[in-house]
Amino acid sequence: MDERYGGRVEFGVLGPVVAWDDAGRPVALKGPRHRAVLARLIVARGRVVPATRLGDDLWLDPPDGALGAVRTFVASLRRALEPDRAPRTPARLLVTEGPGYALRTEAVDAWRFEKAVAAALPAGELLAELSKGLALWRGPAYADFAEEGWAQAERSRLTELRLRAVERQAEAQLALGLAAEAVPELDAHVTEHPWREEAWRLLALALYRTGRQGDALAVLRRARSMLVEQLGVDPGTALSRLETDILNQADHLEPVSAGRVWEEAAAAYDRTVGAGARARLESTVGLLRNLAVTGGGGLEAARRHRLAAVLAAEELGDPDLTARVIGAYDVPAIWTRSDDEVQAAAIVAAAERALRTQQHPATRARLLATIALESRGSREPRAAEAAREAEEIARGLDDPALLAFALNGVFMQTCDRAGLAPQRDAIGEELVDLSERHGLFTYEVLGHLIRLQALSALGDFSAADHHATAADALAARHELPLVGVFTHWYRAMLEDTEPGYRKAAVLLEGAGMPGLQQGLLPLALACHHVRHGLPVPDADYGPYEPWTRPLVLLAQNRMAEAGAALQVTPEPPPGLMLEALWCLTAHAARALDHQQSLARTRAALAPAATEQAAGSALLTLGPIAPHLDGPRLR
Repeated sequence: MDERYGGRVEFGVLGPVVAWDDAGRPVALKGPRHRAVLARLIVARGRVVPATRLGDDLWLDPPDGALGAVRTFVASLRRALEPDRAPRTPARLLVTEGPGYALRTEAVDAWRFEKAVAAALPAGELLAELSKGLALWRGPAYADFAEEGWAQAERSRLTELRLRAVERQAEAQLALGLAAEAVPELDAHVTEHPWREEAWRLLALALYRTGRQGDALAVLRRARSMLVEQLGVDPGTALSRLETDILNQADHLEPVSAGRVWEEAAAAYDRTVGAGARARLESTVGLLRNLAVTGGGGLEAARRHRLAAVLAAEELGDPDLTARVIGAYDVPAIWTRSDDEVQAAAIVAAAERALRTQQHPATRARLLATIALESRGSREPRAAEAAREAEEIARGLDDPALLAFALNGVFMQTCDRAGLAPQRDAIGEELVDLSERHGLFTYEVLGHLIRLQALSALGDFSAADHHATAADALAARHELPLVGVFTHWYRAMLEDTEPGYRKAAVLLEGAGMPGLQQGLLPLALACHHVRHGLPVPDADYGPYEPWTRPLVLLAQNRMAEAGAALQVTPEPPPGLMLEALWCLTAHAARALDHQQSLARTRAALAPAATEQAAGSALLTLGPIAPHLDGPRLR
């Protein structure tokens, strides 16, 4: 749509010529000649049409005063299209240029339809686009100007595009295995337009794929009869070949399914690549990498078999193969606590061993990035050093995927103290930009999720909403179900209600992310209780127990035990919960008037004093500042 003074306007020519305001109401365009001027300018597609030419097009024999009448029509149209334009200010939509007029707009239904027909998209997306495009038609194009010479070429072009759109829609349906759905529309299509051989071919193929071989052959005979008897032409090669193929039940007439392709490719691989070949290990890692983003059992299986692949490579005594097997598992990681700390330590140890024999920069960068990622939650200097070195190497090489992998490692090592949300946001921003330019869709999702988290910490929830929506759209397009776990939890955090958190927690069941799931729901509910002045319930807080225990004891009025628990509360580990855990400690310290603990929490949280305790984008304790200076808990 086009911006107007206080509103927007859209034009329709796929039927009678109309205009709608931003509320979808018809704009009063007055008489037929006013509409004709508007239609003529739309046909010109933004080019200037001289006023004299408009007069010639409006009348077979322009009367005296035709030019003045044209100007009157234009003035009336301007008032209708830009009703809030101030007097004597230039028009922005129907403009005067030189000796004529032009319509400055992109909001024409016919042009939207053209884009839908021309779109090069996967079958599923194309079908949706074509369905929306065909729904724009309200009748014949420029229906009220069917006899006007200036409209005829455009009407013919749009009519042909509409016929092609119906056929492309059928092609998409056939590609998606929706042959039965394609039959009724194609049957009506060939009845109305019997000269279109492609439509006959698609109808016969759709019938064959629904098990109606006899009907398919009958359609082809009907097509041949119509073409020969009514048009005097023989059927083309495509129709003749299809009849032969149907009679022979040719294999290629069946839709190509993903399952069939997989089975045939797997069988060929088994026949070609020996059971003990090193290539099998590398191929296995590729499968595990794809399996890891499918969620649930896929992620668990990928994690389990990944270490086995690394150990198998080491047993072969091939250090280069081992390095490749370790570095090839570049699955984007968003959560800052490991799902399996024992396995992660084993992967890190293997990567360190492999590094000793590797000189190739790209291989070294992959191993270093692996160390940084698998050392999430660690305060060991080696983890941050590995992240920085991987990034430095990757920036020196022309390898966008390697840089994205390295940046993921840097992200994991940017959670060791409070107040680092701006740095994480910058990493997310670079990942989104890098991935959009180079088609790295899994890292594009990662970038959006990182920004979702960082912007939540920075309190910019409007921008965070945008990234949640973008992540969901990419996840739907590329079948990444785990993304929804994080975006649903984000929306639960915004709602901040117990039912909302419990509903989000259901998504974690079977998601294959124990490092995220363990203790998350109880912790979210504890934070909710703290925000709303409610006692913190006793629950299984898992890894978060040291930071919730003092508050649970306070709720039970066990003051001495709460004080003892507070004194041994450790510093939170690096991760996206760091600020929230410090805030819980601050609450307990204020309730117990424990000045030493208060001083410790204030010093730790000072760099994030202007932020929100919401850096995980899963739960929140609201702004951080009041947790440092607010009243004692009751």
